[in-house]
Amino acid sequence: MTQSFGDRPILIFDGTCDFCRRWIERWRAVLQDRVEIVAYQEILDRFPNIPPERFAKAVHFFEPQTSRWSYGAEAVFRSLSYAEGHGWTLSLYQHVPGFAPVSEWIYRRVAAHRSFLYRVTSWIWGAHLVPPGERLTAWIFLRFLALIYAVAFASLVVQIIGLAGERGIYPAQDFFQEAREHYGPSRYWMAPSIFWINAGDGTLVASCIAGVIIALALFAGIVPLFCLGVLWFLYLSLATVCRDFLWFQWDGLLLETGLLALFIAPVRLWSRMGSDPPPSRVGLWLLRWLLFRLVLASALVKIMSHDPSWRHLTALRYHYETQPLPPWTAWYAHQFPGWFQTLSAAFMFLVEGVAPLFLFGPRRIRFAAAAAIAMLQVLILLTGNYGFFNWLTLALCLLMLDDGAWPQRWTSRLRGSVRAHHHRWPRFVGAALFILSLVPLFGSASLRMPIHPVSELYELFTPLRIVNPYGLFAVMTTTRPEIILEGSADGRTWLAYEFPYKMGQLNRRPKFVAPHQPRLDWQMWFAALDDPRSQPWLFSFSQGLLLGSPEILKLLASNPFPGSPPRYLRSTLYDYRFSDAETRKRTGNWWSRTETGPYLPVMALEGGHLVAVRDSSLNR
Repeated sequence: MTQSFGDRPILIFDGTCDFCRRWIERWRAVLQDRVEIVAYQEILDRFPNIPPERFAKAVHFFEPQTSRWSYGAEAVFRSLSYAEGHGWTLSLYQHVPGFAPVSEWIYRRVAAHRSFLYRVTSWIWGAHLVPPGERLTAWIFLRFLALIYAVAFASLVVQIIGLAGERGIYPAQDFFQEAREHYGPSRYWMAPSIFWINAGDGTLVASCIAGVIIALALFAGIVPLFCLGVLWFLYLSLATVCRDFLWFQWDGLLLETGLLALFIAPVRLWSRMGSDPPPSRVGLWLLRWLLFRLVLASALVKIMSHDPSWRHLTALRYHYETQPLPPWTAWYAHQFPGWFQTLSAAFMFLVEGVAPLFLFGPRRIRFAAAAAIAMLQVLILLTGNYGFFNWLTLALCLLMLDDGAWPQRWTSRLRGSVRAHHHRWPRFVGAALFILSLVPLFGSASLRMPIHPVSELYELFTPLRIVNPYGLFAVMTTTRPEIILEGSADGRTWLAYEFPYKMGQLNRRPKFVAPHQPRLDWQMWFAALDDPRSQPWLFSFSQGLLLGSPEILKLLASNPFPGSPPRYLRSTLYDYRFSDAETRKRTGNWWSRTETGPYLPVMALEGGHLVAVRDSSLNR
């Protein structure tokens, strides 16, 4: 005979078992008040027909409405079925062949080694087996993201006119005219941008300034959902019109992160640390999945490229010297011996290829994986200039933490109950984004998405850049070609155009520039590695120099022709190398270089158009 305990089912556990008590607290957090949880020592008199030894061996679960008893793994899954969103576990137990016996076997092994597993639990979960939540973590992440948005827009304020202005390299107005002719009615989808309304210089600059202001409003917590939506669309609009100059992986990463941040933004006029609600589980999971894809893809593209420098772990013997814009610290990193560079490459593969696999593990293991990724990002920050990429990756690493990782004086400000809430996005939206993200992830492994309609949907949504491919330096560049642009008024005396950060003068110290990204300097690095015919912007840039466009000249460090523009322009290719320690000490030169030949023939303007000069004396 059993006594009635009301309508709620009862989960009965061993109250003398430390392992059981810790996990029962986690169970309480999951089941909330849907199930009564009690130690068997407190209710033995109510179940006289069940021996205490039987209670001590396994948890029991009693459902009064059906008078059903279950124990062991079945009791675990039946109790979980009463928690919201956990019913699938019982379905697996009941319907998947082999799942039930395997589950029961695992349960018996766990029950037989509870003392050992109690120590394991303490080690991998620490003091927070019961999840402490991510309210504070989400609050900090949104502020970090706001600062990155502010930097990204501020970086463009000083470049946008030269890149996409009316007299810039890629005039936005010309782009929209081409889009009208090419795409017709679908142009608004294929080229999403607010600048369809007005693409004048004033509008472009105002949008960048507005982006900075709105990002600061987001940092202050003012209408976060609205700010995030506007920031995302403004940056997408700029990326659309700037084309090659805003098509870097971190531009896509910022857009994808900014979009997913909408899922965890509180719906309120003013976000405050103490009273913001818990972040959406769907949004938090998608952002963690984004970090997983970002880091793992970086390893996959290197492995699948079959590049010998990655295969033999020699890539870092070239990387510091050949990366797009090395700072002065890269010179020192390049001087390390070969064995150190090999170990560094192995460490990189360990972090990028293995650490992501633990990002969804238990609490402390997840922390360790995120810490390894963060450490790699800091090392890259110290030896490279990659815009806001590393900072954005570090922001995503923050989301691997929970509120228990922060100082207690911060978490003590969190209130127990809140009125604010997060927008409840339909679950199918999160599921759709996850499925779409599999396409570029499969691509990183050189695999095709097995479900063809998903690939078609991915292509359909590509203009919005809501899901993006990742993976830098799939093939390591082992040389450093640099284009040196020179102008001449008479065809005899040539003066070089100096860029703010690109390699030029041999004795100029390489600079730190991140998180600002000089877009033109970066594109010149790509152009030197490629055929000039695949770089149409380069011809527009050259024409702007011959016209003396002040907007384009502002993108350079100096103008060697302040009075009037040159008559001729030539581009010569040089192979740059870091100087060795002895040479730098003797000459002060950070670089040495060797001329390898012309990149383009000498160019001039004829009837307002850029043409190649046929005079052989100028093309020697």
